Amino acid sequence: MREGLHPEYGPVVFRDRAANYAFLTRSTLSALSARTSEKTIEWEDGHTYPVVDVEISDASHPFYTGTARVLDTAGRVERFERRYGRKG
Repeated sequence: MREGLHPEYGPVVFRDRAANYAFLTRSTLSALSARTSEKTIEWEDGHTYPVVDVEISDASHPFYTGTARVLDTAGRVERFERRYGRKG
C-alpha cells in the first residue's frame, strides 16, 4: 500500500446511548474522533479509547430486537387489484 494515502485504522468504541450498549471494534473513525472531539472511554481492559455515539445499533433496532411491526400487505394487494383489476 502507498504511504499517506489510506486513513489511520485503529480501535474505537461505538456506544448506543438509547440501549446502554457499547462495543469495541476497529475503524477509520478512530483517528477522526480522536482529533475532533475529546470523547474517550475507559474500556474493560483498562485502556482508554475514542468513543463514537450512535443513535441505533443492533441492541435498539426494532428488526433485531423483535419489536418490528408487520404491515397489512394483503389489504394493499386486494385494494390494488380492485382498483386496477386483475388481468388474466
